[in-house]
Amino acid sequence: MEHSPSTWKNGWTQRVLAACLGLMLLVLPAGLLGAWAPEPDPVPTRWELNFQPGPLRVIRLEGGVSGPRHYFYMTYRVTNHSGNDLIFAPSFDLVTQEGALRRSGRDVPPEVTAHILSMLRNPFLEDQISILGNILQGIENAKDGLVIWPVDDLETDSVTIFVAGLSGENKPYVVQDSQTGRNKRVMLRKTLMLHYETPGTLANRDSTPLDLGESQWVMR
Repeated sequence: MEHSPSTWKNGWTQRVLAACLGLMLLVLPAGLLGAWAPEPDPVPTRWELNFQPGPLRVIRLEGGVSGPRHYFYMTYRVTNHSGNDLIFAPSFDLVTQEGALRRSGRDVPPEVTAHILSMLRNPFLEDQISILGNILQGIENAKDGLVIWPVDDLETDSVTIFVAGLSGENKPYVVQDSQTGRNKRVMLRKTLMLHYETPGTLANRDSTPLDLGESQWVMR
């Protein structure tokens, strides 16, 4: 089939615009690249697990080498409806309003995990190490998990939890390397964001659940 000059011209223009856009992503400063940050697809295009967060609570424990300390803890249930058996290897990052970041499980003594597991009295509940591995399809194969973080600041006004490993969707993104100043390409993963408001102090809450204010998918 022959193409008219106008059709050929339009196709050529589109290719030029696409090339220019790609070049702009490589040369724009990091501050401007934020406006181009990718978002998750409106409809999932890759495998995705169903994740049901339980309450986020704070507990004060007396024991341990460092003495009394507060911890965040949260239970969850994850179910595989993807159509295929998958490997479940999640990560849970907790970020305070002040920007402090904690990966779940770090600086959490084994006795703290054992105490909370015993307190919750769920024989199917697994800690973040035991739960790693295959997750089979179907409700009957759902997994119940527990994650724990140390509390660094009892006066923070909000905390946000980022849960990765629930989706196979990822997208490339160009950022500026803070050390070299050069642009580099990184891969962002579809991540579930859970935002909690924590006005006042976290001390003496007696395990009262924190209020979940927002839940949405982001690329991180």
